[in-house]
Amino acid sequence: MGENPDRELPLSAQIEGLLFVAAEPVSAGDLGEALQVSPSLIEAGMKELEMTLEARGLRLQRHGGHFQLTTAPVLAESIEKFLGLEIRGHLSRPALETLAIIAYQQPITHPQIDAVRGVNSDSMLKGLLAKGLIYEAGRAQGPGRPILYVTTPEFLQLLGLNSIEDLPPVEIAETGVGHDEVLKG
Repeated sequence: MGENPDRELPLSAQIEGLLFVAAEPVSAGDLGEALQVSPSLIEAGMKELEMTLEARGLRLQRHGGHFQLTTAPVLAESIEKFLGLEIRGHLSRPALETLAIIAYQQPITHPQIDAVRGVNSDSMLKGLLAKGLIYEAGRAQGPGRPILYVTTPEFLQLLGLNSIEDLPPVEIAETGVGHDEVLKG
């Protein structure tokens, strides 16, 4: 007994199936090409899929114009136990500070990070790269062409976010310095 060939799956289910088998995050263009539908239909299908997944153990994660299925953040501890994974180590305060600067100002260069932090960030960047929370996304056009750093989908998963736009707004303490001056260093 096979499936009824006249019964086609909804677009959101087709997208879910493709994302399920994808080894890496997938662009909306690639999904549209595979399913032979327009980008606007893909976006509508994504919204429908997102709503469907809210009541399940999966989430649709968006990062840099790419999409992937991930597990719901509330399942992290259970999944770690089930898979026998070592419980994640905590990030130090300087590492969290560096990660926050990158998250809110990406893409950002090493010298820009150092200017905001007021100290050298070499070891923090190496650690965040090793943990897979940031990656090198190219080079800036300025003198010396410094490396540009951005956050990874793993960063979003760690925080339980669907996209970088879901980060909470930055609250700046009363310093007498304008918001732009604090963020730009």
